Amino acid sequence: MTETITARTPWKDFMGEVPMHLDYFEGSMFDMVKSVAERYPNNVAFDFMGKSTTYAELIEQIERCAKALKTIGVRENDRVTIAMPNCPQAIYMFYAVNLVGAVANMIHPLSAEKEIEFYLNESESVTAITLDQFYGKFEKIRENTKVVNIIIASVKDALSRPLRAGYMLTEGRKIQKIPSDAPVIRWKDFMKLSRCCFYRYKVQRTSDDPAVILYSGGTTGTTKGIVLTNRNFNALSQQVVATNPMFRPGDRMLAAMPLFHGFGLGVCIHTMLAQGGRCILIPRFTAESYAKQITKYKCNFIAGVPTLYEALLRLKSIEGADMSSLKGVFSGGDSLSVELKKKFDRFLMEHNASIQVREGYGTTETVTACCLTPVNYHKEGSIGIPFPDTYIKIVKPGTDEEVPYGEEGEILLAGPTVMREYMNHPEETAQTLRHHSDGLTWVYTGDLGVMDDEGFIYFRGRAKRMIVSSGYNIYPGQLENILDAHEFVQMSCVIGVPDPYRMQKVKAFVKLSEGVPATEETKQALLSYCRKNIAKYAMPYDIEFRDDMPKTLVGKVAYRVLEEEELARMASEAEKE
Repeated sequence: MTETITARTPWKDFMGEVPMHLDYFEGSMFDMVKSVAERYPNNVAFDFMGKSTTYAELIEQIERCAKALKTIGVRENDRVTIAMPNCPQAIYMFYAVNLVGAVANMIHPLSAEKEIEFYLNESESVTAITLDQFYGKFEKIRENTKVVNIIIASVKDALSRPLRAGYMLTEGRKIQKIPSDAPVIRWKDFMKLSRCCFYRYKVQRTSDDPAVILYSGGTTGTTKGIVLTNRNFNALSQQVVATNPMFRPGDRMLAAMPLFHGFGLGVCIHTMLAQGGRCILIPRFTAESYAKQITKYKCNFIAGVPTLYEALLRLKSIEGADMSSLKGVFSGGDSLSVELKKKFDRFLMEHNASIQVREGYGTTETVTACCLTPVNYHKEGSIGIPFPDTYIKIVKPGTDEEVPYGEEGEILLAGPTVMREYMNHPEETAQTLRHHSDGLTWVYTGDLGVMDDEGFIYFRGRAKRMIVSSGYNIYPGQLENILDAHEFVQMSCVIGVPDPYRMQKVKAFVKLSEGVPATEETKQALLSYCRKNIAKYAMPYDIEFRDDMPKTLVGKVAYRVLEEEELARMASEAEKE
């Protein structure tokens, strides 16, 4: 067994100064950030829209927020939903929830009403925080949940005075005003409640206690909450820094990946704040804003999905920009094509950067990345090698039987970042987390890959049916369930269509119920229905009506046939042009 684990942990061969094993911090996420703040109180923890916050100020605001949470009745193990973009209030709330011993339920603020209702009920959240612009969605479904308090924050509250005035004249004007008697607590009023709490707001938590819930489709494509512990996040932060020995406290990370995503929360936020780094918070991502902040703040690290790098290549405003400050560029969330890597590496070189893109791989069941391309060595098409204390093996799908090097199989992961469980889904937890005779608990990812004889991993595809658009995982089965619930629809099938910017976009095929006309009016009615029930990033760009659907031999809809037909149609149209 020792030989197998050594072979599966080859950092020592390619990263001489990276240890194979680490001593992990024992305590909560807040404890780890506070220990850093005590060492670097005057260092900047994050920047937001031109305003800097030091580590000392960060801890002060987190503790105020924690006292306010205690005042409104949040107790140990309660669930608090955070539906926020990357902004200061979200950071304070995330760590304050951790400080009072509660669990942060992280969701996409652009989720549709029914999705928000599901997330609140699945987690049994007692409190939620969101921005003023999303208040309407929460209010519509609030009575169907157990939520007692809704805290409403505003971007303007975190801005400097000059920027606040500009914001209110532009973006602020578009936000529908919340009634003065609305049953909510405004952020400023909420923080004032901290004055009513004098003691016992801090709850001692262990490394193994649940701390965060992130959402994923798991192995079946059904949305489930993934329960992650303090150790999961703290270990990730230490692994990321260990595999990036060029990191120094004070280094700047461009935090554009969202908080509800393991990549954004685990790597761009917690890794930086738990190691003395500096986060450049971007609340609303565009390629233009991303490019501007890289050069403005002379960022040392950037992380993103392949679509981001594709977009940066097309930006004229970045021509001539100096990127010599970059120490690390990481790609995850989707496969980085060999061609795109070559193009972006050339782009980096042309902009004075002395590094290349480093591709990683992981799953939400392990917070995010579990393996990464070494700094000075990569193999074409590889997603890298495992982090310290992280083991990967390739097995015959669904079994514990390892396949030889070079042979394709299912990717299994083990290590300190492996989740605690799927919330409320013991059967699927047992299916995904399995104890082997080697004494380790392995995550069955459902992804296919190959390992070479030096331990480098090559991603070959997903065994489970999934669409990846701009780094977001979209599960066709979920969208089909939503469409099939509409009275106009007899049957539906959702596929991913190649897209030059997003990698894939969503298209729906629908067989209408008897008597429903296949008209533009029907299509628009279905799209309107989708907008209420499906998040923006997963919305179908088109719905095509079919008299019937192709079927497999066992009578299921043959989605691969529809994919092939769509690819053929696109190729034909390209030839005509």
